[in-house]
Amino acid sequence: MSTEIIRVPDIGGATDVDVIEVSVQVGDIIEVDQSIIVLETDKASMDVPSPMAGKVTAISVKEGDTVSEGSDVLTLEVEGSESTSEDTKEASKEESSEPAEEAPVQEKQPAQKSAATETSEQTVSVPDIGGATGVDVIEVCVAEGDDVQEGDSIIVLETDKASMDIPAPASGKVAKLLIKEGDTVSEGDEILVLMAEGSAAADEPVAKAESEPQQAPAEEAPAKEAEPQPAQTGGVESVNVPDIGGATDVDVIEVSVAVGDKVEEGDSIIVLETDKASMDIPAPKSGTVKSVSIKEGDKVSEGALILELEVEGAAAPAPAEKQEAPKASAPAAPKQEAAKAAAPSDQGAVLSSPNKKVHAGPAVRLLARELGVDLSLVRATGPRGRITKEDLHAYVKAAVQKASSAPAASAAVEGAGIPRVPEIDFGQFGEVEVVKLSKIQKLTSFNMTRSWLNVPHVTQFDKADITDLEEFRKSLKPEMEKQGVKLTPLPFMIKAVAQALVKNPAFNVSLHADGESVVQKKYVHIGIAVDSPVGLVVPVLRDVDKKSVVQIAAEAGELIKKALGKQLKPADMQGGCFTISSLGAMGGTGFTPIVNTPEVGILGVSKADVEPRWNGKEFEPRTMLPLCLSYDHRAVNGADAGRFMTYLNALLSDVRRLTL
Repeated sequence: MSTEIIRVPDIGGATDVDVIEVSVQVGDIIEVDQSIIVLETDKASMDVPSPMAGKVTAISVKEGDTVSEGSDVLTLEVEGSESTSEDTKEASKEESSEPAEEAPVQEKQPAQKSAATETSEQTVSVPDIGGATGVDVIEVCVAEGDDVQEGDSIIVLETDKASMDIPAPASGKVAKLLIKEGDTVSEGDEILVLMAEGSAAADEPVAKAESEPQQAPAEEAPAKEAEPQPAQTGGVESVNVPDIGGATDVDVIEVSVAVGDKVEEGDSIIVLETDKASMDIPAPKSGTVKSVSIKEGDKVSEGALILELEVEGAAAPAPAEKQEAPKASAPAAPKQEAAKAAAPSDQGAVLSSPNKKVHAGPAVRLLARELGVDLSLVRATGPRGRITKEDLHAYVKAAVQKASSAPAASAAVEGAGIPRVPEIDFGQFGEVEVVKLSKIQKLTSFNMTRSWLNVPHVTQFDKADITDLEEFRKSLKPEMEKQGVKLTPLPFMIKAVAQALVKNPAFNVSLHADGESVVQKKYVHIGIAVDSPVGLVVPVLRDVDKKSVVQIAAEAGELIKKALGKQLKPADMQGGCFTISSLGAMGGTGFTPIVNTPEVGILGVSKADVEPRWNGKEFEPRTMLPLCLSYDHRAVNGADAGRFMTYLNALLSDVRRLTL
């Protein structure tokens, strides 16, 4: 093996060229001409190919760096050709002398085998590291007495440009360490003494393999006798959490079955609750519950085991597998016990106390520095106790979840400098009961508080004349009911709002997080507020501007049915551009809805009523619908709101406009 430093080739004299992509990682095996980085000048972008094949041991650049011709890109471990040529020469010599020495060679074979079993002492030195000197040893990955395999990392070095693993050149046992963490080394410095083993042991499996075919015929007869087995019925199947829209760590708020219960296909077995909805998980088959693996309060993700179900009529495992199982289970039991004994007391990605020894590769250490993670607190799951990138991701995820589990609503209020409401013992005034809020109720509280504190709300009121719309709707109602569609005023309002958003795009935006720009949306997705059994939820209808009123009515009815049945998935409540909150069934003449941030507008609808209206000659009864438009004054001006409301009223007053 030899180490080569790959540098930026001739790039036409350009200097300080931006690195816009690093296409490889430390440890990757790359081929000749494979792209390793992508550069971008003010005129073009170009791939920089690898001039040779090998394994990437260190990367000297990262995205966002600037490089010029001759700059170091990465360090590549390539296979040398000297050993191959020497093997070829030795092979040719052996062939030329083979006829004369054939008999003596056969006599000497036992002596050669015994010599090969001897161990040889080998001093491992620092290989070519690109001419760097005085390089820091940031990690020693082995200890005296450890068995290492060829290619295992033994130390990690770090220069001012990159860090790199130094692999073991051969397999063996570490006899003596010659350096420690904090030392500085250069090319050729001694690292450790390795007791490298011979290869005679490799001949033993061959000899065993040659003797095995002779025993095979004797074993065939018992195997054939064991084949015929009576068919069995009944089997235990694992029931796992199905696709729940990509949500992870979802709360189990109810376990609907117990061990011994008989369930039918489709019966609810558990109830899950995400930040936005709760959902029942049905049994995929009928059977008897043999064991339950979760309890209320647990958190689960897609694929997690819920329970084991004994399904009637299911085929049992093949007899051959049953005969082999006892053989495998005997040695497996001690391993399982050892694994349990070796498992640390801390469960999860975060250690309760710092780890004194941290084993991690250069790429992992770089990522940890970028994320600001203390590696001594990260649980290692990699081979030989090394921390992997997945361990880092799990640590960060656990830290975020811990932060988000704090009382979010109170934190939002306190962060705004508003004093908290004092705690009062209401029991002194009479009998009370403390009822815990559901997760959706707590999240709604937090979102409402955040929106009210961050959004300068303005609410504009008006009334729309829906007399003609109501006559048209009622005339179609019997026909729609035959098609299974419930035609209420809501689908007409959704369609009218969609057309108003297209006509007035100032309402179809969201403020960018930087506070200096807005995101103009080219799609029209509208949310409808639903009072579900678990709290307020807002399912979203997509591409409403491209659908008819009948299609909207059917889809809205299906979403409302899901919300009331606690079957909404997170994906059903994402991506809204505007929200409609209708309190018409509850009554009232108006209210001030709170903007569903990051949207910038919400339409409140109250109960329609018949009022006298002057037509120029006389008063006549007209059905008037109260509308309340709240908007984020940072993104929407009063004139925009006035135009939006005027256009919306025109659509609702003349249903023919909805077809234009």
